[in-house]
Amino acid sequence: MKAQKRYFLEVAYKGTRYHGWQVQPNAVTVQEEIDKALATILRRKIDTMGSGRTDTGVHGKQQYLHFDSEEILDKRTFLKKANAVLPKDISIYDLREVKAEAHARFDAVWRSYEYYISLRKNPFEEELSWQCYYSLDVEAMNEAAKLLLKYRDFECFSKVKTEVNHFECEIKTAYWEQKDQHLIFHITANRFLRGMVRAIVGTLVEVGTGKMDKEGFRAILESKSRTKAGAAAPARGLFLSRVIYPEEIFI
Repeated sequence: MKAQKRYFLEVAYKGTRYHGWQVQPNAVTVQEEIDKALATILRRKIDTMGSGRTDTGVHGKQQYLHFDSEEILDKRTFLKKANAVLPKDISIYDLREVKAEAHARFDAVWRSYEYYISLRKNPFEEELSWQCYYSLDVEAMNEAAKLLLKYRDFECFSKVKTEVNHFECEIKTAYWEQKDQHLIFHITANRFLRGMVRAIVGTLVEVGTGKMDKEGFRAILESKSRTKAGAAAPARGLFLSRVIYPEEIFI
């Protein structure tokens, strides 16, 4: 058997019709479709490892995964064949060889998400944004979002049933920007808990409507209780937007 090399794939997907990223029984997932496509063109079973999991209905602008294979000599042909057999809502953008010990999940330094809110009905974005017709105070939402950078324990924004050893995350950026009829929430952290971004967005929207103030948001952070936070925002507005790796893992 020829020597195996490790590769990173950069992929993107519209998550609307998928039951999340990770392979699971009796459900169609993004990872399953990619594994099947790779097996078809490489002619053997392929098991991939993603940088992280996205939930049902969540999209990926930039997701990375790794897999092992015999040397792929023609990247352009490989990408063309892979995209030809993948469903139309999944794309592979790039293939890069990495060091043998590189790991798509454990080597990721920062992950970024974006959440899109449409402030008016938009027939072209029904599956890609939360169409939210409240009058929102963006300044108040940003003041509350700044508090996220001062805390490390985010149990209050985590799904209750989750297999994690701790609830600590380092959030580097968290802010809203308005572009015409859209609000976009940007958040970057070293790791995220299950349901964390959607819970944060849903709670910040309560700040934006005046239902809660900045100190109420702080009290939720300090409570460490999911029941104190707001309802999760709909999955359709959430995008995994960027994953950052140290350059030294690439060949």
